[in-house]
Amino acid sequence: MKYDQLRKIIGGILLVSLIALGFFKPFQEYISIPNQITLFEGQNYKLSKAVSVSASLSKDDQTIQMAQNSKSLSVHANQQGNDEMVLNLAGIPIKKVDVNVLKDFKVIPGGQSIGVKLNTVGVLVVGHHQVDTPTGKTSPGELAGIKIGDIITQINGKRIEQMTDVAPYVQDSGKTGVPLDIVVTRESEKFTAKLKPMMDKDEQTYKLGLYIRDSAAGIGTMTFYHPESNKYGALGHVISDMDTKKPIVVQDGQIVRSTVTSIEKGSNGDPGEKLARFSSDREVIGDIKRNSPFGIFGALNKNIKNGVLDKPMPIALSHQVKEGPAQILTVVDDDKVDLFDIEIVSTIPQKFPATKGMVIKVTDPKLLEKTGGIVQGMSGSPIIQNGKVVGAVTHVFVNDPTSGYGVHIEWMLNEAGIDIYQKSHERAS
Repeated sequence: MKYDQLRKIIGGILLVSLIALGFFKPFQEYISIPNQITLFEGQNYKLSKAVSVSASLSKDDQTIQMAQNSKSLSVHANQQGNDEMVLNLAGIPIKKVDVNVLKDFKVIPGGQSIGVKLNTVGVLVVGHHQVDTPTGKTSPGELAGIKIGDIITQINGKRIEQMTDVAPYVQDSGKTGVPLDIVVTRESEKFTAKLKPMMDKDEQTYKLGLYIRDSAAGIGTMTFYHPESNKYGALGHVISDMDTKKPIVVQDGQIVRSTVTSIEKGSNGDPGEKLARFSSDREVIGDIKRNSPFGIFGALNKNIKNGVLDKPMPIALSHQVKEGPAQILTVVDDDKVDLFDIEIVSTIPQKFPATKGMVIKVTDPKLLEKTGGIVQGMSGSPIIQNGKVVGAVTHVFVNDPTSGYGVHIEWMLNEAGIDIYQKSHERAS
């Protein structure tokens, strides 16, 4: 015990002396290195620019290799596993770093323009209207406490899937005078209500006094396709209803090919837009299972190609993305996917799933001339940096259409239900 204490005291004195002798910069760089490094097989991680750094492995030196030159020290991942690395400064242990090497993982980047068709869970209430009854104008739905954004999922114990399911119940209730028993979902809560339809004196039909919708459609961009599972991710942000501004709760949906017909160029205070149409054959190329803050997700029923980068590419985790030059894959004319230059202005090494992990800026003269920067419909365009898929375009800055946000690919893959953190298989004995 006394020996350990003495060793710590001597080590502390030596460390202070080394800092005083000019080792302060490498010491700072050591401290800034994360306590845990996660990377894929075959990837490198630069630890420090200090020329005096060194490292030793406390476990299996088959898993990672150290590479040192006159400018930097980096870790190269050989095979899956978890190991501990000890960083040394002039022979004195400074920091322990856990190195977690993941199985090699690749996806095929997208960039294609896609048409999106969503079917909601139940019917979505998007507004109220006044029914002109013999006793005056009123909204039965509003009187029953139904609010914009509510979802009607059941009427009289029967499941409601589309708008045509509603009308027969409304007319029957009006004729019998028996109020409808409806089940409503609001945010994460579910409740029941009584709703009595009223007769419109001009049209001679019973009405609820509600505007409802059961589907939505739009245009976006494919982000990635995982050939091993057929899973895909697109858009990079949630799809919200145009009237309620609330995320659409998806029952199911489909994606189809789309063609960009023209571009409304963006300017300060006025984001531009891709104008596109669903391809004439309206061939369904995949389904939609999830609509989340990170995009839409499902499975493709066929392989798709962008004609530029059609081979599987490695991905970068959020902490591996760097500020600097990058590219995006997107369509600005017809259905042709092109690569355009951008700059990753800032990136956050997020430890947990979160949107807006990057700030990006369009630098490509051709794209700036064509679109003014980032436009609606470009969301989901994959971001490529140093031969890796690192994320997707999500939002444009309203007052600066050349810039916007990006989401890290790590979180989109997580939302797609793809496990990129799978542990090492049992090693051969």
